[in-house]
Amino acid sequence: MEVCGIKFAPLNVPLRRRLQTLAASAWFLIIYYGFIICSILAVYLIFYTSFKWIVVPYLLWVWFVDKTVAVTGGRRSHLVRSSSWWGYLKAYFPMTFHVLPGAKLDPKKNYLFSCFPHGIAPAGAFTFLVSDHSGFKESFPHHIPHVVTLGLLYSFPFVREFLLAIGGVPSTEAAIEDVLGKPGGGNVCGLFVGGIAEAFYCKPGVHRLKLKTRKGFVRLALKNGASLVPVYSFGETELFDQPNSAMARNINEIGYKWLGFPPLMLSGRGFFQYSFGILPRRHPVSVVVGEPIDVPKIEQPTREQVDEYHSKFVDKLIQLFEEQKFKYLEKPDGAKLIID
Repeated sequence: MEVCGIKFAPLNVPLRRRLQTLAASAWFLIIYYGFIICSILAVYLIFYTSFKWIVVPYLLWVWFVDKTVAVTGGRRSHLVRSSSWWGYLKAYFPMTFHVLPGAKLDPKKNYLFSCFPHGIAPAGAFTFLVSDHSGFKESFPHHIPHVVTLGLLYSFPFVREFLLAIGGVPSTEAAIEDVLGKPGGGNVCGLFVGGIAEAFYCKPGVHRLKLKTRKGFVRLALKNGASLVPVYSFGETELFDQPNSAMARNINEIGYKWLGFPPLMLSGRGFFQYSFGILPRRHPVSVVVGEPIDVPKIEQPTREQVDEYHSKFVDKLIQLFEEQKFKYLEKPDGAKLIID
């Protein structure tokens, strides 16, 4: 039903689809606004309820006792990772996960999954790494996945517990090296190399990455002898749109400078209508895991060595995109990967 140009959801939408929308809503709110929501909740519980006697000791424990847990592997929870909530999220878009035939992982090695694009909030590769419903366990039964998220979030109450439960680690060199340097292998660290800065590029039909100057991930891989694995999520940039106005760009740039993340002005869909809102649109997202790039272990890699393997990685990522775009993009002929 359409009223005044707004397309509303029909009243007879099946409960299954309502639950999928609820799961997608919860995912986006937790990932993008969770630290704000949880901070407000903590303040409310302290000043307006009797739960302050629980919340205040919890905050002191987080800030002074438990502050290093995220750097040393986190505190993953099978209950959270295996929740049916992830199944509803996966079905919402829907998401599919594809491992190329050559993407075999050695059980005795650690791997750095370098994921693109970041999008507004990464849906595809993120879910692949944190959910037991994604098929990661079946594809890589000998490896434990970890996902790198914004380090600041681990200082905020409640939301940090969710991030720890899904296997999250902060975006610090020490935390990433703790995963990649574990003896005996068997670990995967998923890193969104373009970071939140790549969110500025997120627009339907655009395949633009922040990668040309992002070489720190290659240096970390070399230092720990961890193979690089290109991962691309086709359809990720179709979930949201952004205005092209100068005012919107200025707001985003100021927010990114002072807050560490852009307060993006989004154009998605709403809870009960499809025309606008902050929820991701229903659009297929296909995550493709490419072949690993083996790297030597070099404790102090030179700039030339970093540049060499960075160039190899870029070539592999472009090759993956060009070969797979005909399977997973609606208009593959004009699609081109732009590396900034």
